Amino acid sequence: MGSLQGKSGEANGMRLNLPDSDITYYPNFFSKDKADTYFEHFKREVPWQQDDIKVFGKVYPQPRLTALYSNNGKPYSYSNITMQPHDFTEVLMEIKKKIETKTDVVFTTCLLNRYRHGKDSNGWHADKEKELGKNPVIASVTLGQERYFHLKHRNEKDLRQKLLLRHGSLLLMQGATQHYWLHQIPKTSKPIGERINLTFRVIV
Repeated sequence: MGSLQGKSGEANGMRLNLPDSDITYYPNFFSKDKADTYFEHFKREVPWQQDDIKVFGKVYPQPRLTALYSNNGKPYSYSNITMQPHDFTEVLMEIKKKIETKTDVVFTTCLLNRYRHGKDSNGWHADKEKELGKNPVIASVTLGQERYFHLKHRNEKDLRQKLLLRHGSLLLMQGATQHYWLHQIPKTSKPIGERINLTFRVIV
């Protein structure tokens, strides 16, 4: 297992002490009131969709709802799904600008995920599609229910990390992270509430 280092707080993130990675967690990136407001807004205003995915030759409804927004009109493809974007809203632009104060990257795209309950999930994967560029920067905001975020190294099987993503938090993955690490949001049998996840990225 890896470990965390650094101080928590809105201004200071905690760097994950994991080899072959550049991952920083900001547990209180947004205040509770702001995060509450954002959660209700996206739950109500986003045109959520549920696409089918193919796993080992069988087709299933994706175990979460999604939506795509951008400022350049470019689609995003993953897991044999191609999503067409809506135009960025004022609220998404507000969040994007705040995230950009933590990195020198200007994001073009936001993929939103809505986990309605514990059975909604996201399996092991890396965000390494070619349109994301060589070393993708992924900025992930959690709103609503806390969920565990799992990481595992592609080559070193004993290198794993589990992190509880809090309401209003930001997880920033940069550098070579996607080349060496897989991540997931696993299912849980516990009765839990909804989580909305905003993942900002650059489509080149």
